Amino acid sequence: MEEPKLRKDAVRNRERLLAAGRAVFAERGLDATLNDVAHRAGVGVGTAYRRFANKEELIDAIHIQQVEELERILTTALAEPDPWSGLVFYLEHSLAIQAKDRGMAQVLSGQFAQPRRYDWGRDRLAPLLNKVADRAREAGLLRDDVTGTDLILLQVALTTIASTTPNSIDANEPGDISQLYRRYLWIVLDGLRPDRDTTTLLPVPPLTTQQTHTLLGSASHE
Repeated sequence: MEEPKLRKDAVRNRERLLAAGRAVFAERGLDATLNDVAHRAGVGVGTAYRRFANKEELIDAIHIQQVEELERILTTALAEPDPWSGLVFYLEHSLAIQAKDRGMAQVLSGQFAQPRRYDWGRDRLAPLLNKVADRAREAGLLRDDVTGTDLILLQVALTTIASTTPNSIDANEPGDISQLYRRYLWIVLDGLRPDRDTTTLLPVPPLTTQQTHTLLGSASHE
């Protein structure tokens, strides 16, 4: 049976809630409430609950958008003539959006998403990600023992760095360190190559000892 079409104002409110939900969850993670989202969207709490029965239903709807976004990145990666460039493109771009979106990183690491929806996303993305890895491996550009599942877990590890890294962690040593995860991405990329004569110039400098202690100390008290 076909679902009844929503009125134009209901459609607008749903889209506002989706956009607000993506923004709130990106900033605060998925512990934020549906009330928080309604406030950001500028609609009443009752309106929010008419469009989404609960927070989980909103997260599922946002997850569909996230999967479609990653699917586009993977499709672009597979269109790259050079398989290694395609692999790097995928990791850089998928990590960039997850670094800015705490909620997305939590869902993709297996947290909060309903099993049915998580399985749907996996079935959409996993075959494409496996192709990205297979192309690079078959071209002799990726280690023979690395698969698409390795790339997934490496992303989870790297987004953990991104999610615990504020823009600045020491007033005495100012500087934007929100890109710190990219340093470790490029260390990982060198490790994924089967043969190399040199190492890649890392795009982000290392933290000082004090910055590292500050960062890890603040993360342990969250």
